[in-house]
Amino acid sequence: MTADGGRERCRFQLLRYAPDPLRGEFVNIGVVLHAAEPGAPARTEVRFTHDWRHVRCLDPDADTAQLEGMESELRRLLGEEPDGRLQRILDEALSLNVQITEGKGCLVESLPAGIEELMRLYVDPPKRERSERLRGRAAIHAKMRTEFEHAGVWDLMRKRIAASAYTRPGDPLRIDAGYRPNGIVRMFHAVSLEPGVEMAKVLAFSAAGLRAGVERVEKASLELTAVIEPALQVGATDDDPDRLQLYRFGVETMEEHAIRVLTTADLGRAAEAARRELRI
Repeated sequence: MTADGGRERCRFQLLRYAPDPLRGEFVNIGVVLHAAEPGAPARTEVRFTHDWRHVRCLDPDADTAQLEGMESELRRLLGEEPDGRLQRILDEALSLNVQITEGKGCLVESLPAGIEELMRLYVDPPKRERSERLRGRAAIHAKMRTEFEHAGVWDLMRKRIAASAYTRPGDPLRIDAGYRPNGIVRMFHAVSLEPGVEMAKVLAFSAAGLRAGVERVEKASLELTAVIEPALQVGATDDDPDRLQLYRFGVETMEEHAIRVLTTADLGRAAEAARRELRI
């Protein structure tokens, strides 16, 4: 700590996604905050945005799953080499489409508080730009990520798992996240029943092939979990019997194919179970 009102000297850099570096167009997607007090232990915080709408506006073909994986890789490298040269570690993890700015000095109350403030200032859009709340699958996925992050296991999970690795080439389905604690593979996929039951039917259709493929490739059993909205959130109540019937059909269709169905309200317990199984 310093005499600057009890605040800590740090240095921060912005991470930018630039689909075509020659055009000079970019979107800020993250912050790296590095403790800069002389003689103090090396400490670095990394944070990426959870809202990829601005990236997709700039580049509709952006691989946001790869960007999320980059955040996990950065944290892993920094955890393995806390005293290593920051720039070398960043160079190893960043792709050609992700750039990092020159470092700038700042004063923060703490690294976690500092990175929250820097994200608010430079990366996350102001509240007036977020009047359109996330809905459907995007909202479920965001909630899933938040709960697993709070449990400290998100970075340990596989993301965007290609079904084609277990079914057959050409299968476009990608399961959102999963992990393998012992002799079982647990996969989680966001399925919104707000627009209808099509997504539920796709997952149900894929379940048997996925299960057989995991047994063949991983030599393990598969527990496939669909995460959906609570019925009340999508208006599936007695006041709207048609929507309620459709919602129940979606749930029952997945359960008939041995898919475990949880709502976003159950994610805290699922994340805590993952924390115990992964011994965090």
